[in-house]
Amino acid sequence: MTDLSDELELIRRARAGDQEAFCSLAKAYERRVYLLALYYTRNGADAEDMAQELWLKAFRAMKDFRGESSFYTWLRQIMINSFLNHRRGAATAKVSSIESADQFFASTKGLRSFDLEENVHRKILVEKIFCALEDLTPQQRLIFLLKHHEGMTYEEIARSLGCSAGAVKKSLFRTVLKLREHLGVDEGRAESNDFIPCAAGENL
Repeated sequence: MTDLSDELELIRRARAGDQEAFCSLAKAYERRVYLLALYYTRNGADAEDMAQELWLKAFRAMKDFRGESSFYTWLRQIMINSFLNHRRGAATAKVSSIESADQFFASTKGLRSFDLEENVHRKILVEKIFCALEDLTPQQRLIFLLKHHEGMTYEEIARSLGCSAGAVKKSLFRTVLKLREHLGVDEGRAESNDFIPCAAGENL
């Protein structure tokens, strides 16, 4: 996507039923959507399923997009609704934090810019973060990701989830306590907190 005018033209064509235009829009956002799903589900297969579900819903609802928000904001709300309705089956096998970290790096090519020692250190840290995320409730994990992955405000998260900003703040406070318990107070306050947005795919 070269500029906003190109995206607006693709949106216009996609709303008219142009599948090729919609595929171009999807290509521009597919990695960002997948990474959010991966961090929420902690499972590569589930993340792929959720991302595919999002694109199918978005294509079917494309004619209803009015441009009142950015295209990605509209997509994200569809995904949030999918998260809220998502229930993993009891028979679904859990994926270890190590496997999840491998899936993250495979998706983002997260090791490409660092030397070997730094790669190992960052991968271990991602494994700890995935492990910590497993201890959060789905609601806590979603709120945390919307705040630290998506950069949404308390009010924006509250509107998306249909709750109060106070409830969002309370959830985030409890989540930070849990993450610090997993990562260690010093590590959680410094390096880990700095790395979480990057590991979650921000600005990649």
